Amino acid sequence: MDESLNQAATAGGGAVVFEPRRALDGARAWARARAASLACAALLAIMTLQMLSVVWQKSITVDEVVMIPAAYYHLAAANCQLVHEHPPLVKILAGAPLLFLQPDENDPARLGHAPDSPAGKWTYCERFWEDNPALFESISFWARLPMIALSVLTGVLLFRLARELFGGAAAALAVALYTLEPTLLAHGRVVQTDVAASFGYLLVFYALRKYLGAPTLRRALLLGAAGGLACLTKFSMLMVGPVVGVVLLARWWRTRRDAGAHKSLAAHAGATALAALLVINAAYFFDHRPLGVEGVKWVHEKAPDNPEASLLAVEAASYVLPTDFVLGVFWQLWHNRAGHNAGLLGMYSPRGWWYYFPVAFSLKATLPFLLLSLAALGWGAYRLLRRRDRRFLLPLAAFAVYTAVSMAGALNLGIRYFLPGYMFLFITGGALLGRLWESRRKRRAGAFVAAALLAWMCVEAARAYPHHISYMNQLAYAAPHWWYLSDSNVEWGDDTRALAEYLRSKGETRVRAMFLGGFLTLHHYGVAYLDALATPPGATRYTAVGASFLNGSTVSGHERGGRPVTEDERVNTFDEYRRRTPEKVFGGSIYLFREDGR
Repeated sequence: MDESLNQAATAGGGAVVFEPRRALDGARAWARARAASLACAALLAIMTLQMLSVVWQKSITVDEVVMIPAAYYHLAAANCQLVHEHPPLVKILAGAPLLFLQPDENDPARLGHAPDSPAGKWTYCERFWEDNPALFESISFWARLPMIALSVLTGVLLFRLARELFGGAAAALAVALYTLEPTLLAHGRVVQTDVAASFGYLLVFYALRKYLGAPTLRRALLLGAAGGLACLTKFSMLMVGPVVGVVLLARWWRTRRDAGAHKSLAAHAGATALAALLVINAAYFFDHRPLGVEGVKWVHEKAPDNPEASLLAVEAASYVLPTDFVLGVFWQLWHNRAGHNAGLLGMYSPRGWWYYFPVAFSLKATLPFLLLSLAALGWGAYRLLRRRDRRFLLPLAAFAVYTAVSMAGALNLGIRYFLPGYMFLFITGGALLGRLWESRRKRRAGAFVAAALLAWMCVEAARAYPHHISYMNQLAYAAPHWWYLSDSNVEWGDDTRALAEYLRSKGETRVRAMFLGGFLTLHHYGVAYLDALATPPGATRYTAVGASFLNGSTVSGHERGGRPVTEDERVNTFDEYRRRTPEKVFGGSIYLFREDGR
């Protein structure tokens, strides 16, 4: 009878009656058609909530001590001189919310320093925090929020590229790997350049694939914009220029007998270069200022062997590229040449080791992801070389190029430098998991392996929470984590809050300490930081030592008795504490030792 009433209502021009079963079937069909996208959205939403919860628990890292003030200065003063060692994209993103907070600040020039001098830069960053104690937590939170948004955007881009290459299931699984890996979770919430570089590197290869699929002027412009944006994330991303150049040259060679194609390709190459230059200049407000006294002095200090030629090169490049961009590139080249103290498996070196990143990856990646990555690389190479499956060319080539460049560098400061390479491991790993899962009708073992790896990764992600920065897998079982690696692999200063809360619960308001960032952040949590190198043992009830300082690679060359310390003295400054049992360890990064009643 209900059906006859519905028919009568329809025939009489009445409203269409809602049918729950048909609506439910329609909703199910819609969800099935978009299952991969919905899974991606759910995974990224869970990742976002997890990162937000960690941000509320963790203090800022030592790098954020300078990056966040520089971010605000970049936008508020429209001046790129502060911390030009890093390009401005991350600073623009992190600084935008701070424009609404309107923190107090001082012009470095009013404090007696030139804005581009080392003293002026540090004075501004230090005063920024000291002049805004009531906003310390708010500034820390809102500056990191855009970083989480960028991590989500990177996940979306990862999904799109993986889906175009291998389909929806593989793309969803790639995003699952992305959202479960502790190293990504550790740095996706931090105001630094590593996840931003991952986004930029991924974006360039996505745009390059689009261009090669249908070469048009519009896509050439988008490729150039992607390359410019990548260079604004991290100076190491300048490597995408030669990559794109080689690909375009290869295309030119293939079409060498077609004069029309050559002309079109030349126009596209020019458009790509111009778009990249436009994007880079826009981020620096088209600032081509003269170097000034401090800039000339700085170039001379960093290039003592040939200062005039270096100065001439910097000034010439500044006509095309922003001055602070050129200085940043110059600084990175100097830094890579000069090296930086690092630790690996009980060894120390300012020049690093060619095998640093493979070893660090083996220790910092979860074991299931490590095993999956090795299998996926081998399977992908087999599919490409033996089966001529060209889908694997892009992820394998992108991973190989980034790995080679990383291993050739001298800066071994953390596995975070290798994050752009992770993106293509996620893609090939997702493709392999998808293939294993699809074989469930024929070979149940494959589906079981896929499910087991994902379940294992979930367990590891839960085990790492919320201390993702110091996470190491089960291979690091024979010694403390600080023995295997140093710097941002084990300590970055973000456990300061937990240390302060524990000390205050013990009635302590002072601590003899040496850990990253604590000299500026600890007193914001109500505990005075007394430099352990200038304060004798026993002056306070506790001594707090960072994992990198226990390692020995992070201790600076302080003078002792009017003379510089030797390498052995520097490395072993905190050797006594290596043999002692700490009363408490915070996040695997800060070790607290009791001085009375040892």
